[in-house]
Amino acid sequence: MMRVYIDFIRMRFLMMLAYRVNYYSGIVIYAINIGAYYFLWKAIYGSQETLAGFSLEQMTTYLAISWMARAFYFNNLDRDIANEIRDGSVAIQMIRPYNYLIVKLMQGFGEGLFRFMLFMIPGLAIVCLIFPVKLPTDLTVWATYLGMLVFSFLINSQLNIMTGLFAFFVENNEGLMRMKRVMVDLFSGVIIPIAFFPEWLGSIMSWLPFQAITYLPSAIFTGRTPLSEAGHVFLIQFAWLAILMVPIVIMWRAARQRLFVQGG
Repeated sequence: MMRVYIDFIRMRFLMMLAYRVNYYSGIVIYAINIGAYYFLWKAIYGSQETLAGFSLEQMTTYLAISWMARAFYFNNLDRDIANEIRDGSVAIQMIRPYNYLIVKLMQGFGEGLFRFMLFMIPGLAIVCLIFPVKLPTDLTVWATYLGMLVFSFLINSQLNIMTGLFAFFVENNEGLMRMKRVMVDLFSGVIIPIAFFPEWLGSIMSWLPFQAITYLPSAIFTGRTPLSEAGHVFLIQFAWLAILMVPIVIMWRAARQRLFVQGG
């Protein structure tokens, strides 16, 4: 069965490869976004050496790695699931001899691998040539960050799957999907690092899964958070991975019963 799931990864990767030109233009768009934020933060820093524990050099690196990491963990699983629910094709998927949700996760991972190899890596290289990004030289930091990036993908995919499954219970979840995307970008720290949030809001964020997607891994990568605390970050990511499984299982079971009643 595992071989079947691996085939789904391969097929999604090959499908993305057929439309790779679209992602080359995406590198330019991401570079423009990073440039806009770089000059904005440079103006905000002014003559100050640090803000909220970030030096300007760390902030530049944080911007570059956060946006490029987004290229890896970002996917449209919520939209794919919602479309299959609306057109009824999910019913055929559910009677096949594999787990539908695992298949969607593997397809998302195939898309992520494509983005990692042909978007994130070349995009980060281009950004490093344009802006003063200082990448760590310690291979342990790189290995730790890549491990955290896998958890980032899994947690973000779980949020996408949950959002997509809402299509079983509402007529149109388009607004919910858009709200989720804005919340992930804002509260994960892609747009503004969580360290810059008001103290009361930062406290709330510490109890939500968004920080585990971008902010915590990027803080380790830039050196703002010591590498010695990487174990704590992994623990937070693993905890959210386990916690988010509960509502997904509950929603999936309720959705299967709901689909059966509608078809009866």
